[in-house]
Amino acid sequence: VQLVESGGGLVQPGGSLRLSCAASGFKTVEYILRWARQVPGKALEWVATSDSANTYAAFVKGRFIIFRDDHNNMMYLYMNNLTPEDTAVYYCGTTYNHEDFWGQGTRVTVSS
Repeated sequence: VQLVESGGGLVQPGGSLRLSCAASGFKTVEYILRWARQVPGKALEWVATSDSANTYAAFVKGRFIIFRDDHNNMMYLYMNNLTPEDTAVYYCGTTYNHEDFWGQGTRVTVSS
């Protein structure tokens, strides 16, 4: 199982980014996928889950949207109206054979 995130970068407050998650070693259509983020020195924070329905953390407040492309084993996180508080390393993950897998992360910095 491998997950590779990309798409992070520096964006101004109010801006948007699209994060990508490329999965291999399993078929995404058969598994729940997640996004989480981590600020240095703090615990991993759940952002969103893609299952039969998408669910989001309260702080997302309608700003983020998950899109899955199971045909290509991909998942995306569209992030809009970003604030400095969204600055973090973002990870995509799944649970496979009762084990949690996460990618290496992609850094998002929201700053003017």
